[in-house]
Amino acid sequence: MFTDADAAALYDLINPSDATRYPSDALYNELVMAADAVLDVGCGTGSMLHQARELGHRGRLVGLDPDPAALDRARRRSDIEWVAGVAADASWNREFDLVIMASNAFQCLVSDRELSASLVAIRRALRDGGRFAFDTRNPQVREWEEWKPSNASDVVDGNGRTLRVSHHVESVVDDVVTLTETTSAQDGTVLRVDRASLRFLDVSKLGAFLHEAGFEIEAQYGGWKHEVVSAASRSIVTIARQA
Repeated sequence: MFTDADAAALYDLINPSDATRYPSDALYNELVMAADAVLDVGCGTGSMLHQARELGHRGRLVGLDPDPAALDRARRRSDIEWVAGVAADASWNREFDLVIMASNAFQCLVSDRELSASLVAIRRALRDGGRFAFDTRNPQVREWEEWKPSNASDVVDGNGRTLRVSHHVESVVDDVVTLTETTSAQDGTVLRVDRASLRFLDVSKLGAFLHEAGFEIEAQYGGWKHEVVSAASRSIVTIARQA
């Protein structure tokens, strides 16, 4: 058996938060530590906010995610607020200096309706002058072409099991990629298959959605060290403010 709890633990193992090792974590950590009240949308297992507390953040930290197993791991720290739900249904009003969506969580907002409703709710949650920071994969790089079983990776989980994690793209329709992630035992036995759809928006479309929701782009980078966005940039890192 490979439970939801196992999957959440494996995610933490494969994607640890460490601002000293990973430039992406360093960028978000700098923003979080400078803000008094922070909302992490799609917080997952809460590692970004855990890290902020460990580094001395004394303000309000709130994590929002729809995954119960991920939130169970997040709740290992009780000095952070953990809320089950999605951005589109959020009802905070002018309570945060910063909202973040790290680790490409923004791409899980697939439909126009969900994306627009989420952005409106995020803007409403921000205080005057508040910022919204997030990252997405650059569609020009076509990263989904690398998501195939031949690029599977092996990892040893917390129980000492060697697991293989592989991906398979089912479809690419307009700017939405649907894929499966398969977790298998060392002998090839399939333990779990997860399916997801991700939306790949280019700079122009991102800007249009943000503008419609009442944001203006303060800064936009093609990498985690403030690189200029180009056709070769794997990431589009955006910091927006209320217009």
